[in-house]
Amino acid sequence: MNSSTKNKEQLLVILSRFPYPLDKGDKLRAYHQIKELSNHFDVTVVAITDEEISEARIKKVQEICKQLVLSRINFFTKMSNMLLRLIRMEPLQVGYFFSRATSKKISQLIQQNDFNHIYCQLIRTSEYVKNIHHIPKTIDYMDTLSVGMSRQINRQPFYKKWVYRLEAKRLTKYEQHIFDYFEHKTIISQQDKELIQHPEKDKIVCIPNGIDETFFEATENTEEFDFVFVGNMSYPPNIDAVQYIAERIMPSFEHSTLLISGASPAPSVKELANSNSQIRLTGWVDDIRESYTKGKIFIAPMMIGTGMQNKLLEAMALKIPCVTTPLANNAIGAQHQIEIMVGENANELISCIQELLNDVSRRNEIGEKGSSFVKQKYTWSDSVEKLVELIG
Repeated sequence: MNSSTKNKEQLLVILSRFPYPLDKGDKLRAYHQIKELSNHFDVTVVAITDEEISEARIKKVQEICKQLVLSRINFFTKMSNMLLRLIRMEPLQVGYFFSRATSKKISQLIQQNDFNHIYCQLIRTSEYVKNIHHIPKTIDYMDTLSVGMSRQINRQPFYKKWVYRLEAKRLTKYEQHIFDYFEHKTIISQQDKELIQHPEKDKIVCIPNGIDETFFEATENTEEFDFVFVGNMSYPPNIDAVQYIAERIMPSFEHSTLLISGASPAPSVKELANSNSQIRLTGWVDDIRESYTKGKIFIAPMMIGTGMQNKLLEAMALKIPCVTTPLANNAIGAQHQIEIMVGENANELISCIQELLNDVSRRNEIGEKGSSFVKQKYTWSDSVEKLVELIG
C-alpha cells in the first residue's frame, strides 16, 4: 500500500472491473494510471467485480493505492438491473455494472472522506456519482463504446443483431447525456474523441495509454512462428482479427504459422486452432512478452472496435515489426513503412507481409524504428502527467 503524505489530496477512483491481472484494455489502463496517480494523490479505489478475487490479486492492487474497496455484484443484481435499464431505455451495460449496494458504499466513502476529486473509468460507472455536485469529477470515456458496439452488428447472428443495434443507439445517447454531469472528460485517442456525438466534444482531453518499461528491456526473438497475435480472445474485435488472419492472410503464404495468445479464448477461436495444424493457441501467458517474441511479424488486422490497441504498442516496443489496418493505426499515429506497415484490405496487408518476410533487414528496420517511436511517445508517466494537470 502506498504511504500517504499530508500534502497529498484525496482522489476517489471508481472502476467497473478489478484491475488485475492485466488481461483487458480497461484493466491495463486503470492499473497503470492508479500506479502513477498514487505518486500525486492518496488514491481510494472502488472496484466492482462479479467474480471472486484472490488475495494475491488484491495485494497487487493494494500495493499501488492507499485504500481498496471491493464491491461484488451477483447474477441476480446484474440481470434485474439490465431489465430495469431495458425498460428505462438506457444502455444495458450501465445496468450490468450498477448495484444499490455499491452505490451505498460509494456514498458512505464520500461522507467519511474528504475527497478532492472523483475519477470514473468508463461511462459504466457514471451513475454512481453523476449527482454528486460538491466534488469535481472526471469521466474517462476511454473508448467510444457506442461506435464499438455499432461496428459489431454485422458480425452477429441475426438473432443478436437487434440487441447490438439497440445498445449502440442507447450508448450514443448516453455518451451525450452524461457529458454535462462531469467537469472534465478524457478519452484514449483523437480518433475516438471525434466519434463522440456531443457539440462540445472539443473539451474532451486525449489521454493515451503508455507502455510498461519492461517491454523495452533486451529480449531474444526466437521467430518460431511467421505471425503472432496477442489479445483477450473473448473480445469480438480480436476474434474477428484472428479469423481474418486464418481465412484471408495465411492462404497466401504456404505453410505459414500463427501463434495466438490471450485470456479466455472463445469457442470459435479454439475451433479455429483445433482445425488448423498451422495455428497454435496458448491462452493466457504470465509473461506475454514470451509470445510476442516468438513471431517474425505481429499482425493485427483490426476491422471493428475502437480505442487504442495496446497489443500494437507492446509489440512495437519489443521491436517486433507490425502490420495493421488504418482503424488501429489512426489511434497510434505511427508512420506507414517507417515505424509500422498499414493495409486497408487483404491485398494490401499481404503485400506488406511479403515485403517483411522477404527481407530480414527490412523487418529489423521497421522493428527498431517502431520501438523508438513508442518509447518516445507512449510512457505512462507522461500520459498520467496530463491527467494530473487536468484533475489537480
